[in-house]
Amino acid sequence: MKLVLLWLQLVVVVCLSAYATAILPLPRKVRCRAPLPLRSRCLVNVFFLCPLECPRTCLMDCIFCKPVCVCNIPGAFCQDPRFVGGDGITFYFHGKKDQDFCLVSDSNLHINAHFIGKRNPNLKRDFTWVQSMGIMFDNHKMLIAAKTTSTWDDNIDRLSISFDNELISLPTKVDSKWDSNNNTNNRVTISRTSDTNGVIVEVGGNFRVTVNVVPITKEESKVHGYGITEDNCFAHLEVAFKFYNLSDAVDGVLGQTYRRNYESKINVNAVMPVMGGAHKYRTSGIFNTNCMVSRFGKISTQKEIVARKMGLEGLKCTSGMQGKGLVCKN
Repeated sequence: MKLVLLWLQLVVVVCLSAYATAILPLPRKVRCRAPLPLRSRCLVNVFFLCPLECPRTCLMDCIFCKPVCVCNIPGAFCQDPRFVGGDGITFYFHGKKDQDFCLVSDSNLHINAHFIGKRNPNLKRDFTWVQSMGIMFDNHKMLIAAKTTSTWDDNIDRLSISFDNELISLPTKVDSKWDSNNNTNNRVTISRTSDTNGVIVEVGGNFRVTVNVVPITKEESKVHGYGITEDNCFAHLEVAFKFYNLSDAVDGVLGQTYRRNYESKINVNAVMPVMGGAHKYRTSGIFNTNCMVSRFGKISTQKEIVARKMGLEGLKCTSGMQGKGLVCKN
């Protein structure tokens, strides 16, 4: 009898394992590379698995030596756009489908996002996701986009990147790298974080961004009532920025949260804290800088320059967050 019970338990374990493997994506492996930051507790090239809540979209915190979900760190925006501001406050900005909005605007950096989505007749707003980003700095333009796809396959790359109107071709292999071969401060590098659909883009002295392309799954559509059909899984971007050189005049949906004097008007106690005022951030195209809050190309005042230099120092907040590009609030 005991042997029969043991055999039945083994069958159940095998079946559950097979079911989980079929339903849940295998966690991605991440690691810290040399050079490690100061005070790091990590060893170089030791792999960790992404957390279960973000099995494919995490990165390493090389200070505390643990993997963290991309969508939960300051500078991130994911899902039906859920933002984490530079002040650490989480909020939603829904925008409108098939329109472009200014996310960050500073004297030498401007980031727009193109929103895709579906209309829900039961709501007064669209379900929206960020399909692409237009990034402008100096006299350069970069487009990062998720390609439209019907049936999702993790093994097929749905990420498209162009730099100054030239399409970037990266081998579909983790750690593949593209370099602008520019020795100046704004040198651009693009590195794959996985074989497909994940990269890190860095512009020296300006910003670093982690980008992943993800679909809306059938399970997500069912839970949230998105109404996704088989002809389009609404592949979109999940993004986390780290800024190195913002001034204290920066604006935009996300950018304004990095100002030292920024006071959030969002009701953080709401079930879904929402940032309004979409008209202020709307722009006429992915590479246009004509939103009402645009700062791109404008000369910073001496006060703003001083604030920028002060902000370059690494900070450590009582919340535990630390590093450049972060604002601490009381």
